[in-house]
Amino acid sequence: MEAKAYLNNVRISPRKVKIVLDQIRGRDAAYAMAVLKHTPKAACEPLAKLLKSAMANAENNHNMDVHNLYVSECFVAPGPIMKRIRPRAQGRAFRVLKRTSHVTLVLKEKE
Repeated sequence: MEAKAYLNNVRISPRKVKIVLDQIRGRDAAYAMAVLKHTPKAACEPLAKLLKSAMANAENNHNMDVHNLYVSECFVAPGPIMKRIRPRAQGRAFRVLKRTSHVTLVLKEKE
């Protein structure tokens, strides 16, 4: 039995999200929440919200015990890229890529 939660089109680069996900993969849900609260990264706030959502899904939809949950899988995929223009010298323009992410978090119960 597993509980999933998805976070789509979050406005942060997948590369930055992956750094934080590597810290919580395989950990207890409570420990992962503590790591997300005390890590000074921009990705931690939306990931903490996502972890809370996955824990609520496990408790309410699958009748799992919240104290026995651990992060079994978590991964990030690139979402759509917003292309913007930055003015440069002599009338030129440089393209700025504003990347987005799709994050998936799966919780399982310890046996």
